[in-house]
Amino acid sequence: MLKSEKRIKRQRRFSEDFKLKIVQEYESGQSSVCEMERIYDIGNATIYSWIYKYSNYNKKSIQVVEMKNSQSEKIKLLEARVKD
Repeated sequence: MLKSEKRIKRQRRFSEDFKLKIVQEYESGQSSVCEMERIYDIGNATIYSWIYKYSNYNKKSIQVVEMKNSQSEKIKLLEARVKD
């Protein structure tokens, strides 16, 4: 796979049905973007672009922001400190 010491990029094409399946899986909460990135070996930017293109969120003008578990834990901790 090496040609004169450079990697040859492999360009993959995905069907629209596959893209819709990924978006459906995200919207139903079965998998997060990070999980799907590892499972399907697809970049998160690609998955987010499909979400913005095919998702119902896009029709409602909602911006999708997915927080990592550690970030949500930090926010809960800080909210508890503010209450105290």
